[in-house]
Amino acid sequence: MDEAQQIALLRRFEPIIHFTQGERFFPMDARTYIRASSLWIKRPKEEPRELVPATELTPETLAEPYQDEFGTVRFLKFVEPLSATEMAAHVLRQRRAGRGHLVASFQAGTGRLARVGYASRVVDALFSVALLVRGRVPGDAATAAGLGYQALTRQGHRHAYHARVVEEGGWIVLQYWFFYLYNNWRSGFNGANDHEADWEMVCIYLSPFGDDDVRPEWVAFASHDYQGDDLRRRWDDPEVHKQGEHPVIFAGAGSHASYFSPGEYLTEIELNFLAPVTRTLGFVRNLWRRLMREAEGNDQGEEGEEGGGANVLAIPFVDFARGDGLSIGPGQEEEWETPLLIDESTGWVRAYRGLWGLYTQDPFAGEDAPAGPMYNRDGSVRRAWYDPIGWAGLDKVPPVASMVAVSQARFTDLSEQRDVLRREVSDKMVELRGLEMQAAAMRNQPHLQQMYLQTRSEIQTLSVEINRLQARIAADGAMIDTLLRHIKRLEAGDLGPPRAHIRRAHIPASASEAHLSRLAEIWAAISVTVLLVAFLLLFYFNPRFLPFWMVTILAFFAFIEAGMRGTFTRLVGSFAAALAVVATLVLIYEFFWFLVGLGVLILAIYILWDNLQELLHRNRGPAAVTSPGDMHTSDK
Repeated sequence: MDEAQQIALLRRFEPIIHFTQGERFFPMDARTYIRASSLWIKRPKEEPRELVPATELTPETLAEPYQDEFGTVRFLKFVEPLSATEMAAHVLRQRRAGRGHLVASFQAGTGRLARVGYASRVVDALFSVALLVRGRVPGDAATAAGLGYQALTRQGHRHAYHARVVEEGGWIVLQYWFFYLYNNWRSGFNGANDHEADWEMVCIYLSPFGDDDVRPEWVAFASHDYQGDDLRRRWDDPEVHKQGEHPVIFAGAGSHASYFSPGEYLTEIELNFLAPVTRTLGFVRNLWRRLMREAEGNDQGEEGEEGGGANVLAIPFVDFARGDGLSIGPGQEEEWETPLLIDESTGWVRAYRGLWGLYTQDPFAGEDAPAGPMYNRDGSVRRAWYDPIGWAGLDKVPPVASMVAVSQARFTDLSEQRDVLRREVSDKMVELRGLEMQAAAMRNQPHLQQMYLQTRSEIQTLSVEINRLQARIAADGAMIDTLLRHIKRLEAGDLGPPRAHIRRAHIPASASEAHLSRLAEIWAAISVTVLLVAFLLLFYFNPRFLPFWMVTILAFFAFIEAGMRGTFTRLVGSFAAALAVVATLVLIYEFFWFLVGLGVLILAIYILWDNLQELLHRNRGPAAVTSPGDMHTSDK
């Protein structure tokens, strides 16, 4: 496929992006960013050092090969944070120009802490404190980046994307790469992080159709929290919004994450060192649900087709993908420039393995800039780049046009395999019968005892093997019948449910979650502080009864939270069940030996009753049941 054909395909299916009102950064040509940035290097145990100033850096110089010691990190740097004087002057200019609405136009709605429980709020507080001491992007860097982006816009910058076309495994993959100058999720929208530069990616999977045409079958959006099958949606999935042949992306505010549907998405960040505790709590919660026969999917923030519950120790953040702001794409307020093709031959894509923005040395990596479209932060090649089919779980899925042929080939393989197994069973059965006759001949020959025992062992082994083969033949037969029915459905155009492959889907918050009361938000903001202060006062004034009062306060807070969320009845039921379990355990502990003795006595009485029943039934049987022959004999 030549370059003109690639561009035509990319244009035909290029996505439309709906942004959230208040978004400040939009997709641009990454080469413009390179020319406006400087190149830096950070070697182990050394301070960062500038290699190439912004006025001299070009895509060509960035593509030059380099060598360095282990642990060395290269990174780009776009802006210097504003000084206090510059920041004050900028705010004053905004007010005078009346441009303050750019950020003020965004309304967050329900706070993120009101959507999760106490444990998540405590972990979030610790995460916020850690942000003060770990590496992060300075707060005013977002403002400086915004000013730099506006300057580039005034110079004629237009909305653009980079793209590549890959033909692999019967698929034609259209890979769209969107570069954003800055991610201001934390500073602009109360999210998890800020960082310079941001790469987002979308794949559209086409299959050949007819002689010279193609048709879209799948679309996949890159995500940090999902992988494989969960990344993609079938083209006819109702969740996939389309305008003609153009899929619609709803971009997260500041984060630029891609979503299939508009809404507010609760994103949970799990700290690695808390993973064992999280797994233990999940096991206990699922066990409790099974014991109490509770329905799945009741937790706030729970998601997925299979349930599973929210992570109570995760740090909650809301990603706002409302789609009520600027739209870019065919037929929208703004349209895309001509696609910028990239591949392994593009120098700055292939040769530069460094970061695309400030390297903050954040241990969580959330504030560090990402690497380019081809690489991960550690310099390894992204799977989405070298294996775009397997990345979305499509390495096991054939295009629709070849599904019948693939199914028929599998049907033929299974049929041939079943015939081979049947012949093998027939041969082994002949051998088994011969061994059985051999054993029968040796049965009354004392001098052949050892050989007889060995033959019986061989018979047993061979019988087990034949049984295994027969079970395999039966299973293959069932599979062959199922494949035949599946082939008929495919020939009739029935591809099955469009969401059958999804194990965990990221769904937006429900209307009730997104519109909790103002009182609930206030309580979520102050609850952790009130709880900690209450514990501190108890420890200082009444430490003797600290455990009792801690349990009491936690229960009191739980009931307040349930009232705020409208789950008071459910909490009362769970609380009553928990009290019943505790009371039962206390009774067992206090009267353990008495209960053991009582249990033994009841068991003994039951055994006696059962034995007497059997004895009486046996004694009554002969007298009650007399055959006609016996009656005739007695008459004589």
